[in-house]
Amino acid sequence: MCTISPTHGGRVATLQVGGIDLIVGPDPSLPAAGWGSYPMVPYAGRIRNGRFTFEGVDYQMPINFAPHAIHGKGFEQSWEAAPVVAARDSSSVAMSCKLDWELGGESLQQIELTEKSLTCVLAVRAGERPMPCSLGWHPWFIKPERADLAFERMYPRDDEYITDGHSISPPPPPPWDDCFAGPLNTPRLRINGVEVSISSDCDYWVVYDLPAHATCVEPQTALPDAFNLGSVGGATRLDPGEELRRRMTISWV
Repeated sequence: MCTISPTHGGRVATLQVGGIDLIVGPDPSLPAAGWGSYPMVPYAGRIRNGRFTFEGVDYQMPINFAPHAIHGKGFEQSWEAAPVVAARDSSSVAMSCKLDWELGGESLQQIELTEKSLTCVLAVRAGERPMPCSLGWHPWFIKPERADLAFERMYPRDDEYITDGHSISPPPPPPWDDCFAGPLNTPRLRINGVEVSISSDCDYWVVYDLPAHATCVEPQTALPDAFNLGSVGGATRLDPGEELRRRMTISWV
């Protein structure tokens, strides 16, 4: 069973298998960034001090995780049923939102539930102006009794709790709140006896396993702070009308 909350950032609000919760559900004591599985658009992860420069113009994003901006704008916005891809039934939904930042554009997502998986397709499309972009998902998985997470390299945090773009290999053991690349296997979690796999066509993964109640495994298209890291960061430039699209599938047995 899965529920979607368009008014709370177009997120997957609950996901249950055989009555077992796989993700942290809605709780009024939690911040908007602290539950469900939500889209990160038009940037994924932190932007250092909320500032970046694009085409010679300086931009300041609201600081929502001091001292940085984090996880984009979409998770704090309301989403609406997408009129062009009207796919809303008992097992799928399509939504869109206009991105609430100076550079415009819109985001679209389609979520489909099957007996053994949940697939999310997320896109960002530039409007009348070019824009930088990264995207991803932030699923808050219930704390697993086992995690099989192995990667070729890690982009460690600096003293400001954000990567500067350099990598190390092999990664040190957890705990982590870091970005990784080169998965050595499909990331897997065992949650209350349910084997959960996370697959994606994104190139980067952030793993946040510090909380006692949850572990986050976050596929994304670029490093945190990608807008400030040049070619190392992996951000995508979108010209007017261009689109960046990726997929994430959560499956279980």
